[in-house]
Amino acid sequence: TFKAEREENTRATDREKMAGKLEGDRVIKVAAICGSLRRASKNRGILRAAMKMCAEGEVEGMEMEHIDISVLPMINMDMVVDGKYPPIVEEFRSKIRAADAVFFASPEYNYSVSPLLKNALDWASRAPNAWGDKAAAIVSVEGSGKCGQYHLRQIGVFLDLHFINKPEFFLNGVEPPSKFDNNGDLIDEAVRLKLKQLLLSLHAFATRLIKGKC
Repeated sequence: TFKAEREENTRATDREKMAGKLEGDRVIKVAAICGSLRRASKNRGILRAAMKMCAEGEVEGMEMEHIDISVLPMINMDMVVDGKYPPIVEEFRSKIRAADAVFFASPEYNYSVSPLLKNALDWASRAPNAWGDKAAAIVSVEGSGKCGQYHLRQIGVFLDLHFINKPEFFLNGVEPPSKFDNNGDLIDEAVRLKLKQLLLSLHAFATRLIKGKC
């Protein structure tokens, strides 16, 4: 009957609205990676600030998990036996595969990325490539120089990592006034707001990539 059809159409519309809401509310899972080993690293401080913004809901719809790459052995394919990676490497690769996006915070070493980060990039790039088709962003705290970020973007082309173009985030960590406390924690409000804009941009870009796959 007409009444039954109208009720069914109403239920279908409600289901469509709910499906749209669930899709729009999808939480973006971000793997956070620091390319420095220093305990009071300012790059690590930036990463902690980004994680705090996500955890406290200042950047909605984003979960960020720190992935410790210091535990990875130096890449050596002799460690791959019968196509199986060492357990600690496979755990790392699995976490990268499960992420929707990657957030890098790393210093520059000799116009390039740090050895620690390069080792992680190489381990996860082995077949099947764990980095492929993910959104990414990078921040770096330096005295000077931007070559490390640009080199990581070049590496990302081969790895099929899609870096956001804007905003770029370069921070002079030695220029006064101090942006960090003695523990390496971010204390500058203007820098914090700039970091928030970067995270919002990463969220928007990752969401577009995911919807494009549907």
